[in-house]
Amino acid sequence: MFRRIREQIQTVFKHDPAAKSSLEVLLCYPGVHAILMHRAAHALYRSRLYVLARLVSHLSRLATGIEIHPGAQIGRRFFIDHGMGVVIGETAVIGDDVLLYQGVTLGGTGHGKQRRHPMLGNHVVVGSGAKVLGNIELGQWVKVGAGSVVVKSVPAHATVVGIPGRIVAVKGVTVSHDEWQMLEHGELPDPVGQTLANLNERLSMLESRSGFPIDPEPDIAESSPGG
Repeated sequence: MFRRIREQIQTVFKHDPAAKSSLEVLLCYPGVHAILMHRAAHALYRSRLYVLARLVSHLSRLATGIEIHPGAQIGRRFFIDHGMGVVIGETAVIGDDVLLYQGVTLGGTGHGKQRRHPMLGNHVVVGSGAKVLGNIELGQWVKVGAGSVVVKSVPAHATVVGIPGRIVAVKGVTVSHDEWQMLEHGELPDPVGQTLANLNERLSMLESRSGFPIDPEPDIAESSPGG
C-alpha cells in the first residue's frame, strides 16, 4: 500500500510543477484522495460488497468532487489534475499513465449489463471538460482536446478535437514520448479559426478581382431609402 501511495505522489510531481512537497500532495490534492479511495472501493466491489463499495465512493465524491464508480478499472500512475466534476462510469477501463483534467466525463450509453463505458489505453490525456462516451476505445498516446465530445474509437497516437470529436493528427505519426507527456492546450489545432482564416483569404481574393472592397456587414442605415 505504501508503495502505491509513494508512486502516486511521484506521479503528481511528474505532471504538476505546482507541487512543492509530498505532504502538500497528500493533504491538498483531491485527485490523489479520489484515486486512493477508489482503490479501496474497487477492492470491496470485487469482493461483492457492493453497498459498502458504493458508500466509500460516495464519501469520496463528497470530499473531492470527483465521482468514480467502484467498478471502474484503473491502471497505475493515474492522475486527475484539479479534478472537480470528473465522472468515471462503472465499466470504464483506464490504462497506465493516464492523465485527466477537470470536468472530464467517461460516460456510458445504453442500459445493458455489458461494457458501456470507454476503454482508455496507456498514456492517454483528456483535456478539461471533454466527454468520452460509450463503448469505444482510445488507443495508446491519444490526446483529447478540451471541451471535445468523443463518441467513436480513436487509433493510437491521434489527437482529437471538436464536437463531435474528429482526428486532426495523422494516424501513426512517429513522435517521441516526451512530446506526448502533457497536453498543451494552446498548441492544439483550431478548426474554427482555420475556417475563418480561409473565409478571410477568399474575401480578399474577391476584392482584388473586383477592385471594390467588400463589406461583410454593410451599413443598413446608409442603404435604406430614408437614410
